[in-house]
Amino acid sequence: MTSALEIRGITKQFGPTKAVDSVSFSLEPGEICGFIGPNGAGKTTTMRIISTLELPDSGDVFVDGVSVLAAAREVRSRLGFMPDSYGAYGATTVTEYLDFFARAHGLRGRVRSQTLASVMDFTSLHPLAGKHIDALSKGMKQRLCLAKTLLNDPKLLILDEPAAGLDPRARVELRELVSALGDTGKAVLLSSHILTELAEVCDSVAVIEAGRLQAKGRVDEMMRATRAQAEVTCRVLSDPAAGLRAIAEMPHVLGARLQGEAIVFAFAGSDADRASLLAELVRRGVQPVDFAARVTNLEDVFLSVTKGTLQ
Repeated sequence: MTSALEIRGITKQFGPTKAVDSVSFSLEPGEICGFIGPNGAGKTTTMRIISTLELPDSGDVFVDGVSVLAAAREVRSRLGFMPDSYGAYGATTVTEYLDFFARAHGLRGRVRSQTLASVMDFTSLHPLAGKHIDALSKGMKQRLCLAKTLLNDPKLLILDEPAAGLDPRARVELRELVSALGDTGKAVLLSSHILTELAEVCDSVAVIEAGRLQAKGRVDEMMRATRAQAEVTCRVLSDPAAGLRAIAEMPHVLGARLQGEAIVFAFAGSDADRASLLAELVRRGVQPVDFAARVTNLEDVFLSVTKGTLQ
């Protein structure tokens, strides 16, 4: 199967700064990948190179098997790029805006009408068909930009900060649309600083810092790899000090301490080891009533693979 996106060692330099430095990774059809990194890490430059808006100094990018260097026009027909901000005439209606871009893609007659109806149905824009863009909420404008991005039925979608500035309901709705796109077999590269949102929608994540790719892998696997130590909070019915002494004697327990009435400690063992620790506490009569490990999230992954390097 041809990868939806294959990035091969791309580098881009602006003056003395390497905005992108030998970056390589790939996306398969249907894969939703979160592209994360601090400001200035090289995310936008990488996405612009993929979208044929910038040329790399070296390396190449293949979209559905087609090189951005050898056949940029063909690549544009196979991808959709949704920037973090876009221009539009405010007095243009939703239908007029989409119809303009459908014509720009070369869609004619019944095919254009059917395509407009399809993307408006997918993004729930039919009730707003006659509304001027100036009258749309931020969330509806994002839906409109996504609908425009889908007009050419792309194999690959590049979404740059699509949830920025959206209210909670609009973010949930956008997340559902992105998930549905993955289900149709489209690959999605999604840049966002809202890491909790990415964790709920993405299959994989690529982390970039100072222009270099730091990690790329499935979200669940990277979370497991990051969870070398779990922070566990335990509250007991018996004397907390006695519970602290018992826990501190257990294998894999590090840095146990009292925090109010709770016992907090780092635990370096596996899930099975943690279950054995809890069973041993019960056997000793310590009587735990709360026993919870903090769940590893994408923020932990991000912090574990980046160093805060600026350029």
